Amino acid sequence: MRRKYNQRQKAKALLIFSVLFLAAVAVSGVFLRDAAMVTDFSRKNIPPCLAYPFGTDWLGRNMFYRTLTGLSTSILIGITAAGVSAFMALLLGTAAATLGKKADSVISFFIDMVMGIPHILLLILISYACGKGLKGVIIGVALTHWTSLARLIRGEVMQLRQSEYILIAEKLGHSKFEIAKKHMLPHLLPQFLVGLVLLFPHAILHESSITFLGFGLSAEQPAIGIILSESMKYLITGKWWLAVFPGIMLVLTVVLFDRGGSALRRILDPGSAHE
Repeated sequence: MRRKYNQRQKAKALLIFSVLFLAAVAVSGVFLRDAAMVTDFSRKNIPPCLAYPFGTDWLGRNMFYRTLTGLSTSILIGITAAGVSAFMALLLGTAAATLGKKADSVISFFIDMVMGIPHILLLILISYACGKGLKGVIIGVALTHWTSLARLIRGEVMQLRQSEYILIAEKLGHSKFEIAKKHMLPHLLPQFLVGLVLLFPHAILHESSITFLGFGLSAEQPAIGIILSESMKYLITGKWWLAVFPGIMLVLTVVLFDRGGSALRRILDPGSAHE
């Protein structure tokens, strides 16, 4: 019992730390956006030091400010795209399980089709078709990340429909809306929240990937993908800090999102603490 309590306490501490760190990065990036764009050729290509922890680039821009601003952009895009994608998954997964065999077949076909296409290729095609930029990235990420969660929700709803308390509620004359609201939604909500949080790291990584390849955000925006793409030209000249520190911060952000989602799952589902 004490071990289980300790596991839940560790999960809560990890979740709180992840939320505070990611919120601090997102908020600080918004306030540092103007400072990240300031150029000063008198301080260009300065290696990491006390005054500039992440160094400066070839235009004299502060890489610490640029990294935080880029991560803030990626986090905000990830939250928006993951939220839209999770909402689509909830609607389509529930519809597939409740609207009959024809609806289930159609939705399952679309799920299999989307999952069958290489992820990054489909993301690039959608982003390019939508004009790239911020709009293209958000639409592309949202339309390509809903399938796994939709399949999970579909399975949960189909299992719930066969539960005894659901069958009893139907025999007592409760409406489908009332059953969904009182009996299904409380059971689905933890699964939905965990799935939503675990979509964030995928959304952030794919946003950075297509931006790095030139199909995402424009070069004027200080996104992590842009920073890493531009730094490739200067690595051969020994400017290692231009890629190393932004890359480490991107990995740290993705890992914290992933660990935070796992911690949330352990908190909402006590049985998973033993996994």
